[in-house]
Formats: sequence, C-alpha cells, structure tokens
Amino acid sequence: MRLEEIRRELEDLISERGIGSEQLAKIERLQRDVNIALFLAGTATVIGIMAYGIFKLRED
Repeated sequence: MRLEEIRRELEDLISERGIGSEQLAKIERLQRDVNIALFLAGTATVIGIMAYGIFKLRED
C-alpha cells in the first residue's frame, strides 16, 4: 500500500507544480463553472415546466 501512496503523492506534486499545472487549474475551474451553470439551467427549466403546468391546470 505504501507504494500506492507514494505514487499518489508524486502525481499530486506534478499536477500542482509540473508543466501545464496552471492550464490544468484553469480547465478544472472552467469545468466546475460549466457544471454549476448546467445544474442551474436544468433546475430553472424544471421549475419553469412545473410552474407552466400549475398555471395551465388552474386555467381549466
């Protein structure tokens, strides 16, 4: 198990300080922001569909 821990630590070190680490950090932030935007858009869509259905039922 110790070898696996060393490998993980080495990978973490490379991802933090290695070549392209700044670009990797930017891409991770971008991915997080896109995921948040998609979640909010999906939530807004579901709420909009539910509101439309409720108001449509009240009209009838």
